[in-house]
Amino acid sequence: MPPGMIMDRDTPAAAMLDMAAVHPREISASYGLEVRGDRRLEPRIEGGVKVFDLETSVIRWAILPDVRVDAYAINGQVPGPRLHIRQGDRVRINVTNRLPESTTIHWHGLILPNEMDGPAEITQEPIPPGGSYRYEFTAGQSGTYFYHSHDHVDRQQALGLYGALIIDPAAPQDEITADHDYVIQLQEWLMREGLTFPAMPMDGGQPNYFTINGRAYPSTDTIRMKVGETLKVRFIGTNNGFIHPMHIHGGPFEVVARDGENIPESARFLADTVNVGPGQRYDVVWQARRPGKWLIHCHIGHHTTNNNVEEKGGGGLMVVIDVQS
Repeated sequence: MPPGMIMDRDTPAAAMLDMAAVHPREISASYGLEVRGDRRLEPRIEGGVKVFDLETSVIRWAILPDVRVDAYAINGQVPGPRLHIRQGDRVRINVTNRLPESTTIHWHGLILPNEMDGPAEITQEPIPPGGSYRYEFTAGQSGTYFYHSHDHVDRQQALGLYGALIIDPAAPQDEITADHDYVIQLQEWLMREGLTFPAMPMDGGQPNYFTINGRAYPSTDTIRMKVGETLKVRFIGTNNGFIHPMHIHGGPFEVVARDGENIPESARFLADTVNVGPGQRYDVVWQARRPGKWLIHCHIGHHTTNNNVEEKGGGGLMVVIDVQS
């Protein structure tokens, strides 16, 4: 249990297990900063169906040069692999579970057959350790979506079981395009005394590290652009416990889509901050107006630190846009 976690004589054992640290003996692999998360997974085609294979496991994952978290991963990466398909595609996702506990996968925001939806013990039996499950459906929507665990959800999503699902529209003219396209997946982590606990919005479980696409600033990406170019940012609330007001410096952006649905052109609006809650998605288009280094960051100051410390101007939920003239 995390030091300081509130518990009493009535705290059930199941709750204590879900709040416990990842045991180091469960780790099957370790990865440094040279390995990225959110790597696009190319499908194989079987009878016209796009087939993806996903495997859950426990890994050690670098979020900074000298900080590694013990994570629940999909295909050995945090975030899990990006699935990029087109509206109308028939897809099959084979999920194999190598975790020490059962799991499932939920396809967040999608309209699909009930037995493919993923909630454990509601629409399917949980996938046991060593077991597998086949999800299959036709993508009837387009936009920015994601997938995540829906078993032991207080624990598994907080430890890294999530990934982006990008669905291109069937008609290319329906896509809101920009010169650059960048996905931001948010996460909170709790590290204490060399152990990783699932971060939770409760006393004793508050996070002390924060990541974008599996990295904390200054190890996050730098987005390189030229003056006059546009950037489409897809904010995805893959995080489990907090609302993050995501802000971009250098001028307002246009909010063009929410939760996978394009906003009609007449209803789009300018903003410089959007509150991204768990499960929410916003697509925004920002223009590089002037040269320089412009930040994308959470506007909760503590979320731009690493274990309460600023490093090279910040930490956590920060990405630099480097604009050249």
